[in-house]
Amino acid sequence: MDIGRLRVLREFADRGSVTSAARALHCTPSAVSQQLRALQAEVGLALTEPAGRGLRLTDAGQALVASADDVLAALDRAEAELDTYRSSPRGRVRVAIFPSAGLMLLPGLLHRFAAVDGLDVEVRDVDMTPPEVPALAADFDIVVTHRDESAEPFTASRLHTVHLLREPLDVALPPGHRLASRERVELGELAEEPWIGVDVGFPVDDVLRSIAARTGIRPRVVYRINDFQIIGALVAAGHGIALLPRYTLWRNDLLRRPLSGIRAARHIEAVFRAGADSRPAVATVLANMVAESNVIATG
Repeated sequence: MDIGRLRVLREFADRGSVTSAARALHCTPSAVSQQLRALQAEVGLALTEPAGRGLRLTDAGQALVASADDVLAALDRAEAELDTYRSSPRGRVRVAIFPSAGLMLLPGLLHRFAAVDGLDVEVRDVDMTPPEVPALAADFDIVVTHRDESAEPFTASRLHTVHLLREPLDVALPPGHRLASRERVELGELAEEPWIGVDVGFPVDDVLRSIAARTGIRPRVVYRINDFQIIGALVAAGHGIALLPRYTLWRNDLLRRPLSGIRAARHIEAVFRAGADSRPAVATVLANMVAESNVIATG
């Protein structure tokens, strides 16, 4: 049954006449009569009958009004509940985040999310490359992704991006390395070193490849491992050197040096479907991501 017609029937029952119902509904009496006739045809029963110069409800009409009260009250409760989601950061927000950003951001973010009443954030770590982001944005409310600093900003007509953080990449050296006394190192000085990299297509590898293209010096990658914790352990044990993000992983048994004369960094961004941030819950998660990123970058 049409909800609008049920509302007309209830107004007629409450007001006692077509004219009064029309006045309450801000429409014409003929429109009210038309809606009552349409509802009557829909249910296949007479809902009104003549009474003097007007109409009155039949027994079937009175029974339907009683049920309509329950239905409309339930709808009003549902609408009121939805209003709280429109006006306050309540409900579930699904977040996909690449693992090393999770290592860096999630400990602080989860504290921030827990402080917001009614906010339920579901987080999944996804080892993603930039081309995979649009498909992930179809499954998640927010996708935290990364790209090489020299790569073009992520653009798509139906996706929006909030920049979270520029994270410099430093060369990680084992203790006692021959360049340990240097404040910065030249890529040429590392030409013969064994490098530990990530899989081809991931932003840190993109940075290494773009550096090689700019300098003409191609690093010799001997291992490809996507987990920075493992890479850090291998470097500390003397199995090679690596580019590691500055804020994500700290180990006391590693030496970290910036590359001289080269801007090496990755950009971390939150990507979401157009309009998703109109939901207060999504907007709150984004705002907390920006705040936590600022703490990390300045702290």
